[in-house]
Amino acid sequence: MSRRTLLGAAALGCAGLAGGCGFARGGDSLRYWNLFSGGDGETMKTMLDGYRTTHPGVALEDVTLEWGDRYYTKLAMAGAAERAPDIAILHLGRLPAFAPGGLIDEMRPDLLRQAGIGPEHFPPGLWRRSAHGGRLFAIPLDTHPFVQYYNTDVCRAAGLLDDQGRLRTLTGRDDVREALRAVKRVTGSTGLLLETTGDGVGPWRLFWSLYRQAGGELLTPEGTRSALDERKVSDVLGFVQGLHEEGLAAGEMDADGAIALFSSGRAGFFWYGEWEVQTFLTAEMNFGMTRFPGIFGPPLAEADSHAFVLPHRDRTDRDHLLVYDFIATLLRDSTRWAEGGHIPAYLPVTNSDAYARMHPQSEYRSVIDDVQLDPDVWFAGSGSRLWTELNAVLGPAMDGRLRIDRAVAQIRHVIEDLLATPNPTA
Repeated sequence: MSRRTLLGAAALGCAGLAGGCGFARGGDSLRYWNLFSGGDGETMKTMLDGYRTTHPGVALEDVTLEWGDRYYTKLAMAGAAERAPDIAILHLGRLPAFAPGGLIDEMRPDLLRQAGIGPEHFPPGLWRRSAHGGRLFAIPLDTHPFVQYYNTDVCRAAGLLDDQGRLRTLTGRDDVREALRAVKRVTGSTGLLLETTGDGVGPWRLFWSLYRQAGGELLTPEGTRSALDERKVSDVLGFVQGLHEEGLAAGEMDADGAIALFSSGRAGFFWYGEWEVQTFLTAEMNFGMTRFPGIFGPPLAEADSHAFVLPHRDRTDRDHLLVYDFIATLLRDSTRWAEGGHIPAYLPVTNSDAYARMHPQSEYRSVIDDVQLDPDVWFAGSGSRLWTELNAVLGPAMDGRLRIDRAVAQIRHVIEDLLATPNPTA
C-alpha cells in the first residue's frame, strides 16, 4: 500500500456513536482523543467527569496520547485499523496538514447553531483559522500565547511596579534592556530566563513573536514561496544574543532549568508559554503575568490553539448534533480550563466576571484578539517540522553558540527545503 493510499485509508472507519444531553439514549458512546498531560490533563479529566455527570446515557471513552508529532501520526493513521476516535484535539496550526487529505471531516455550521455554537462566540482570528479552503473544520477551545512572567518581589525592588503592584508596561528595546539591568542589580545573577536548548518550544515562539512585531513574513500570501526578511531576522536574533552577551539573559538553558531558576527567585523575568502558571502557583512564589512586551513593534505574541476536530467517518445529522453537544459542554466549562493558563476561546467565558476575577490568568486576555499563529502551511504548527528544524538553529543563535549570519543562511535553507517537500497527507 502506498503512503498516499494508507493515509487515505486512515480517514475511514470510526467506531462508536456520540451522545449528548437532549440527544443521548441508552447505548450511546463517544471516543475522544487528546494530548493533554500534567496539569492540563488533570483539568481535562475533571471537565470530562462533569460531562459524564450531566450525560449519564453516554459511555465516554477518553484517551490521552503523547504530545507532538507522534500524536498526529497516530491520529492520521488510526483509521487504517478502524480505531479512529469520534472527536479529537488538534492544534489549529496543524490544520493545513490534516484538512486537505480528508483526514478530518467538515463541521456542519447549521447543526452547530442548533448546539448553540456560532462564529460570534469566538475571536474572529481564531474562527478564520478554523477554516480551510472556505470550509469549517475546527472549533477552538483556547489559545495559548507566549507571555511574560515576572517576579513581583524582584520587580518591586527594581522599581518596576506601578501603584497597584503590577508591572509597568515595557515598550521598545531600550526600555526592556533597562528593566533587565534593574532586576539583575537586584538578583545579582541575571534578569531574564529563556529556553534555548532541548527539544522544547521556546526558541521558535520567541523568534516568531519578535519577528512578527517587526512586520516580518515567513512566506508569501499563497504560502508557496519564501518571504524571509533577512535583515529583520538578523535584528531579532541580534537583540536576543545581545541580552546574553551583556549577561541580562541566562546562558544556554533548557525549559526545566529556566522554570526551576524562576521558581527560586533567581531572575526577574521569564519568557515562555502561559501553561506554567500552576507550577509557579504551587511553588507559592510571588509572581505576575503580562502580555509579551512590544519590543520591535506592537505587543504581538506567538500562539497556537487547541481545537476540536472530527476524524473522518460517516455521520448522520444526529451524530453531528451529539458530538457538537459534547463540544458545547466543554466550552461552557472552560473557565475551569483557564486555570491552567490558557485563554478560553469561547467569548461568553472569556468576557465573564468569573474569568476576570482569575489572577494572574486574566491579565493577558487582550492578546487573544491579535495572536500570531504560525504560517498557514502543512509543515507549521505545534510540534511540527518547522519548529523542530528551526529550533535547532534559533536556540544556538539566541544564546551565542551560532553566528547570526550563519543562522540566517540556515533558516533560509530550512524554509526552502520545507517548501519543496510535498504535504505527505495531501
